[in-house]
Amino acid sequence: MAKESTGAAGTIPDPVLRSVGFLAFFDRFATPPMLVALATFTELTLAQAVQLVAAYSLFYALGQPLWGLLSDRFGRLTVLRLALAGAALGAVTSALFVAYGPLLVVRAFTGFMFGALYPTLLTLLGDTRKGTDRARGLSDLQIYSSLGATLATLGAGAVATFVDWRLVFGLPALGAAAILVALARVRVPPAVRGRFRLRLAFTRAAVGLYAIAMLEGMVLLGTLTYIVPALQHAGVGIGLAGLLATGYAVGVIVGARAMKALVHHFSRTRLICAGGSVLALACGISMLWPVPAAVTATATLIGVANAVMHSSMQGWATDVSPRARATTVSMFAASLFLGGSLGNFATAALAETGSFAVIFGFGLLASAVLTIAATTAHAGWSRGHADPATRG
Repeated sequence: MAKESTGAAGTIPDPVLRSVGFLAFFDRFATPPMLVALATFTELTLAQAVQLVAAYSLFYALGQPLWGLLSDRFGRLTVLRLALAGAALGAVTSALFVAYGPLLVVRAFTGFMFGALYPTLLTLLGDTRKGTDRARGLSDLQIYSSLGATLATLGAGAVATFVDWRLVFGLPALGAAAILVALARVRVPPAVRGRFRLRLAFTRAAVGLYAIAMLEGMVLLGTLTYIVPALQHAGVGIGLAGLLATGYAVGVIVGARAMKALVHHFSRTRLICAGGSVLALACGISMLWPVPAAVTATATLIGVANAVMHSSMQGWATDVSPRARATTVSMFAASLFLGGSLGNFATAALAETGSFAVIFGFGLLASAVLTIAATTAHAGWSRGHADPATRG
């Protein structure tokens, strides 16, 4: 049987791809704002609610190698359809339980299925765009994804508190079903799949990138999980906390728009360094002053760091092994979310005692190490590559 062309997935309409990015980030960002509500209206403690986020991230990460292999073997469209169907199932079943054990299992499954979506979008951009055009495409995708994060951050906590937390878990099922309907009309011409070897995703450069991505996940995703709980601990109500936490999305949008100009004037190495420095500043502010204004500033600066540093890291991931692009990008995402999960598991007890300044302090230390490691590694890697977007 002829396989779907991995490059032919560019025939998927841009609005559908953007909708997938929106949905993936909505589900990913919906749980942190309702951690306190989950601890109030279910049988969970706050630490157990945090562990739902950690389990989601862990299985999001663990599923990445499988999704990447399937994407390189059978095509991007096949993976999108399968993952969206599983995501819908996970979203529905997440609303059926109140006990810790069942919720942990279904959120882990949901994270596993949603984990295929965004890396597949990155792979599509890598398949169809090059250089600064790819960087601009990544920035556009971040804007739409950040809108999903914004809506989740703004509304999830309030809906969970004043309506029903089950609704927040159930809504992504509707979005996944709608996108599946849109994809049902998409057809791609059959083609012979390209040559692929698993070892190409495990070159020395790729493995080094995975290690850096794990550290990035610990500080970027791990710290971001605590923005709303930290605001609530500082005395901010759930509705206002969700509003202030959207500073993250504002930072992403501003940073993404700025990146469209920055990529023409600065190398990727310098952008990684600049974004990492912003991330360290973000953590340092709330370590020293864990008050609402500082935590809001931290959320905004983390968004800027995401748009500048993380999008540059994503571009690096699409370039490091083009003949195994989907697997490489998926391994990159796996490392990122594995780091975020480990960071959340390690700091859940600190969150239970309200020690958010200590958590941000660990984030500051990790950010400094991350910036030095990522900048040095990319500068070394880029010397052997001629693409203007990758030179140091």
